[in-house]
Amino acid sequence: MNLFELTLRFNGFPISEAKKQLQKIQEIPEEEYKKHIKTQRRNILDSHLNENPFYKSFVGTKTISNWEDVPIMQKKDLQKPLAQRLSYGFTPKNTYVNKTSGSSGHPFIFAKDKMCHALTWAEILDRFGWYDIDFNTSLQARFYGIPLDSFGYKKERLKDRLSSRYRFPIFDLSEEKMEEFLGVFRRKKFDYINGYTSSIVLFAKFLKKKNLILNDVCPTLKQCVVTSEMLYDNDKELLETSLGVPVINEYGASELDLIAFTNSNDEFVVNSETLFVEILDENNQPVPNGESGRIVITSLYNKAHPLIRYDIGDTGILTRTSTFKKPVLQQLIGRTNDVAQLPSGKTVPGLTFYYVTKSVIEDDGNVNEFIIEQTKLDSFKIIYVSERELSSEEITTIKSALFKYLENDLKLEFERVAVLDRSNRGKLKQFISRL
Repeated sequence: MNLFELTLRFNGFPISEAKKQLQKIQEIPEEEYKKHIKTQRRNILDSHLNENPFYKSFVGTKTISNWEDVPIMQKKDLQKPLAQRLSYGFTPKNTYVNKTSGSSGHPFIFAKDKMCHALTWAEILDRFGWYDIDFNTSLQARFYGIPLDSFGYKKERLKDRLSSRYRFPIFDLSEEKMEEFLGVFRRKKFDYINGYTSSIVLFAKFLKKKNLILNDVCPTLKQCVVTSEMLYDNDKELLETSLGVPVINEYGASELDLIAFTNSNDEFVVNSETLFVEILDENNQPVPNGESGRIVITSLYNKAHPLIRYDIGDTGILTRTSTFKKPVLQQLIGRTNDVAQLPSGKTVPGLTFYYVTKSVIEDDGNVNEFIIEQTKLDSFKIIYVSERELSSEEITTIKSALFKYLENDLKLEFERVAVLDRSNRGKLKQFISRL
């Protein structure tokens, strides 16, 4: 067992057992897989109906005869204190607890039992293993943000060391900063890049402007894995040309698992081992493969917290040839972020606000939805829906966080509304540039 897996086990996550369980699931033949999925989804449904008062109340007196009778969970349904949503025997102390990004405008805190979280890592290790990427030895160039508070910063830096990663913070993507990034690629023998799509695309545009191919600068580079945002065909073409390596698309959600991952045949393969993914119409009915609909996901092994027929807020299409064992995403729609320009000349991706959200979110369910609009170079508007008005102390906290992550002397306006305008897909964009 390598250092990365030893760290997981040290923290109470049974990674060896999870890898064995994942292998057993993968060995189930195609002809038996539909039955396996139906059994497992019923098992997790019954578990929460019997062991989770929150979920039992959510379902109500409705009789569940067929899977289609199971009600759809929205993110807003989970904006209650975590302790009210846990199954019997589970507490924040004996589970894995984290916060969603709030990229859809619906942030909440979630939990996974420790075996479920270990299965998440087993799935991730399996998928990256398709490309011989070893988290213990393959050096990662990581295009992510990082918490700026002392504890969060040190925690992420420790994780970087344990996971063989070098982090390129994305809060400043000016040309001067990307010139520094390029210098690091000249010095270090990176095996692969992993990070937010928009940030890596900006770096690729910088390379194109300089008429450079990154693989010429860093010959050890083999792949680029993009995540968290839409990967458009023209961006993928730019990335592969400017980086000089294949681009792998990852689609995931922290409260669930890795949802889909590009295989060597350029198929966007959906995780059918730990999740059950459905594509539904506006009436919550399954659409035929090849047609678009809402992506609704069931976490098949999370006994601590129900995520059953959970509407993730994205739209997608499964290929016509998809099966229960091998569903393939033909198209994913959603998760786009604009880029913010600041008075100092800094360029920051919209996902910077992910970290602002993380730093100020409270586990009281007050703020139900929010978006951030950039109205001028130095002006931002935070529009939110809440049970009560934000207090002056809360507004001060949000301002301090924005100043810390971005820069001082920005003009901030707060507006409380009853409802937020949505795009034609029904999904909120957390950040919108009006420049």
